[in-house]
Amino acid sequence: MIRPLLLAAALVLTTGAFIPSGPDLGKAEGQCRAGEAGPALMVEVVGMKDRDGALKVEVYPAVEGDFLADDNILLMAGKTFRRVEIAVPAGIPRVCVRVPGPGRYGVSVLHDRDRNHRFNWQRDGVGFSANPHLGFSKPRAASVAITAGGGITPLRVVMNYRTGLFSFGPIAGNP
Repeated sequence: MIRPLLLAAALVLTTGAFIPSGPDLGKAEGQCRAGEAGPALMVEVVGMKDRDGALKVEVYPAVEGDFLADDNILLMAGKTFRRVEIAVPAGIPRVCVRVPGPGRYGVSVLHDRDRNHRFNWQRDGVGFSANPHLGFSKPRAASVAITAGGGITPLRVVMNYRTGLFSFGPIAGNP
């Protein structure tokens, strides 16, 4: 935790710039545009508990230390961070997220049921690219790494919710 903070402080001192953290970081870069052929990920979200709230899809480098890192630090270091947030639609949600180019990425999907922009493990749902088995800690970058091509790369993410006192996974009967 200290290392990212030192990096952020060093960047502020050397560049004089600090990007304020907030729910809008990465949205302009992540939004797909009509008629674009890529590179982008078309994320299909399955196994949702309900249609409350919003879906937040975020793209990170698939590198340990960068996956799920602070968006502010990633952007100041010139690393990939993309975010698209939408109201939960009817049917199976499909969310398009632009990526900077072909390569390896890690994707997280948050079902923010109360729209507070924070993950609450007792209420909200979460899913990751490559659909790793989840425990009560974040998955490793290698377990979520996917490869995006030069066009639109399809990706299917299965949502996970708290399903018992000490269990976290897909809802019974869902993929």
